[in-house]
Amino acid sequence: MQLPVNLPATFREALAASDRPLIGMWVCSGSPLVAEICAGSGLDWLLVDMEHGPNQLESALAQLQAVAAYPVSPLVRAPGLLPVMIKQILDLGAQNILLPMIDTPEQAEAAVRAVRYPPRGNRGIGSALARSARWNRVADYLVNADEHVSLFVQIESVTGVENAAEIAAIDGVDGVFVGPSDLAASMGLIGQQTHPDVVAAAGRAFDAVHSAGKPFGVNAFDPAVASAYIQQGASFVLVGADVALLARSSEKLAEQFIDSSASGRTEK
Repeated sequence: MQLPVNLPATFREALAASDRPLIGMWVCSGSPLVAEICAGSGLDWLLVDMEHGPNQLESALAQLQAVAAYPVSPLVRAPGLLPVMIKQILDLGAQNILLPMIDTPEQAEAAVRAVRYPPRGNRGIGSALARSARWNRVADYLVNADEHVSLFVQIESVTGVENAAEIAAIDGVDGVFVGPSDLAASMGLIGQQTHPDVVAAAGRAFDAVHSAGKPFGVNAFDPAVASAYIQQGASFVLVGADVALLARSSEKLAEQFIDSSASGRTEK
């Protein structure tokens, strides 16, 4: 007996249904346990990072499985515009994918083709073998796959900002995420993602994406900057990362207890 399976809503649908910005965090450690802890935090979405985090296909799969029981939307960021890897990530069951370093509408079109089956794209067909269709337990997955997958592209350069409206207007792009760190580097301001010129450039990208009728998101670990982006209309914002939270919290413990214990010692 074949059991029918209903897939969760996509991040595209979550954004459309929400009356407030969706707040999320990076999960970069590669640990399913850490991802599950973060999934139960009350945050709206998580970004499993395969671009900079130590994640391969197996660890990304384990994290998708770990967070599936929680009311959180997982996105997977691929290392780049790599159709073969994008196909594999989708087959793992990732319904929401973020592609970095998109600079032109032509690249955005290629991204859309990579997540769609023929004739609209070039995603390889292997649903009977894959978690994406729950091994053919999702009815008519091949026909309705576009309903189960949302695509977000990342603008991270001056060129991307200049082309933001055209990128966002591509049919099949569900939203645009701005990466201030690489944007700052492309502007000759490496490490200065809160520099006024970088913030202004991000704002221009926001306006362009908004004019195309698509939601835009951004990464901002500084609470004041994150709040400012939300005031500008950001629909989804990353406000932290698992590894950064662990690093800063462990440093505070060391500062609190090692420094205080050293200063409290008395000579005998």
